[in-house]
Amino acid sequence: MELKDVSRLFDVLYYQKENYPQKDALVAKINGEWIPTSTEEYLEKANNTSKGLLKLGIKQGDKIAMISNNRPEWCMMDIGIAQIGAINVPIYPTISEADYKYIFNHAEVKLCFVSDEELLQKVTHIKNEVPTLEGVYTFNEIKGAQHWSEVTELGKSGNQEDVEKLKSEVKAEDLATIIYTSGTTGVPKGVMLSHQNIVVNSLSSMERLPVDSTAKSLSFLPVCHIYERMLLYLYMVTGVSIYFAESMETIGDNLREVKPQVFSAVPRLLEKVYDKIVAKGSDLTGIKKTLFFWALELGQKFEPYGANGGWYEFQLKIARKLIFSKWKEALGGEVLAVASGSAALQPRLARVFLAAGIPVMEGYGLTETSPVISVNEDLNRGTMIGTVGRIISNVEVKIADDGEILTKGPCVMMGYYKNQELTDQVIDKDGYFHTGDIGKFVGPKNDFLKITDRKKEIFKTSGGKYIAPQIMENKFKESRFIEQIMVVGEGKKHPAALIVPAFEFLQDWCKIKGYQCGSNQEMIENEKVISRIQQEVDEYNKAFGSWEQIKKFELIDHVWGIDTGELTPTLKLKRKAILAKYEHLMTKIYGE
Repeated sequence: MELKDVSRLFDVLYYQKENYPQKDALVAKINGEWIPTSTEEYLEKANNTSKGLLKLGIKQGDKIAMISNNRPEWCMMDIGIAQIGAINVPIYPTISEADYKYIFNHAEVKLCFVSDEELLQKVTHIKNEVPTLEGVYTFNEIKGAQHWSEVTELGKSGNQEDVEKLKSEVKAEDLATIIYTSGTTGVPKGVMLSHQNIVVNSLSSMERLPVDSTAKSLSFLPVCHIYERMLLYLYMVTGVSIYFAESMETIGDNLREVKPQVFSAVPRLLEKVYDKIVAKGSDLTGIKKTLFFWALELGQKFEPYGANGGWYEFQLKIARKLIFSKWKEALGGEVLAVASGSAALQPRLARVFLAAGIPVMEGYGLTETSPVISVNEDLNRGTMIGTVGRIISNVEVKIADDGEILTKGPCVMMGYYKNQELTDQVIDKDGYFHTGDIGKFVGPKNDFLKITDRKKEIFKTSGGKYIAPQIMENKFKESRFIEQIMVVGEGKKHPAALIVPAFEFLQDWCKIKGYQCGSNQEMIENEKVISRIQQEVDEYNKAFGSWEQIKKFELIDHVWGIDTGELTPTLKLKRKAILAKYEHLMTKIYGE
């Protein structure tokens, strides 16, 4: 089988079997031990899944929901579903029961597979309100629940010829998955992606992956996101072994145990890693502390490809040996690429990690584009800090007159499920998808894409001045005192901000200063804390014009989250929901 023959999702596994058969295609930690699944076993389980689903009466076009953490069973199910022309509907574990009910009914889900007891309870609560739902299975062993092994066992007595026949009928342009994105407003939208959408995106991303079939990856970003899922197919087709992290809490340990060459991350995670490193540096004393902050300051001035000159590179070599080598060890010591996506990465973070020899490569895309549109790379002078890299092959991008990024090509979705009207609003008559993001091309050859804001989020003050909140928020989050921030002020006389302080860092700061800070609520009411955050706001305001500067702010006593309603499952701010929730603070700021 040649690469040109890979056109459907399940083809990636058959391609791996023929070209890069792995002893450790999928690896999970079970009872403290890393247990590998070979390519051969993976394929066998996927085929048994296909046959088991057929015996349960699943037909081409039937929808199967998957609500699970990242694990080998997810991948086996995914291939098993795809081979028989059924549709995988992955669902975010963290959304509300009301959203579950909406998605299950909208997609007309037939079967559902969940990972654990908590998710089983959520589905059980809505089961009777979903007339199409015929069965719920679990990946974990749960008393009284149907285990997914019942499906594979059932499949062992099935006929492989039935699977082969259905496989041959699946076309590249057929629907493969429906991914519901909550967006920042309204009910979830079902993004329809074909086999071709995702496969072309995976193959086009190969040129940016600096690893080969001897490499290991660590997977921990939710596989219900198209970003991590596309990467899994990319790893499979290149023969990269996939290790699944136990949980978000164990990532540090798992990185050191697995020593991966590649993994993906979101800026929030990289910010936390950075803050922990700096906190440890602050605890040092004497010459060690001096050296640490010298290296850090040096790193914040980093430019790729030796642009800072020989003296800088000489100092950097020393900093890497004495300080930054320990950062690399904390990530396993062998990392060749960290793919960062989902939100804007602070240029300051990109500089420091790149200076440390940790190649954090920022990319850009949307669920609707399967997802990658552009990404930085280590090769071909393909890194430009503050941008999302060059456009990948098979993707076309143009900038509209109003600055909106438009994209076209085989990676653009089929449309929104059961919503032609909304589809027509975002895909124009020439086939261009309107991303809703504002951007421009920069660099010596004008071939690096830079995102400047979300079209819908730019607002005007009452004085008629435009404010681009994302750029400002990203800048203010460089402060170690600020965890989250939302810039407000549409139609008001000046911008203001709602700020969630970095409470862990603040606790340490209070201890060092000898202040009694207590609970989060007590901290945000403490005049010393308010005054210190005011200093940070004043400092970062200097980066902006007088009309853009934050004139007032209010502090929030808890970190915004998905379950508390302030963030979407991809960690974007739900601006309308936040404004509604903190209406009293807006009144306090603007006195209206």
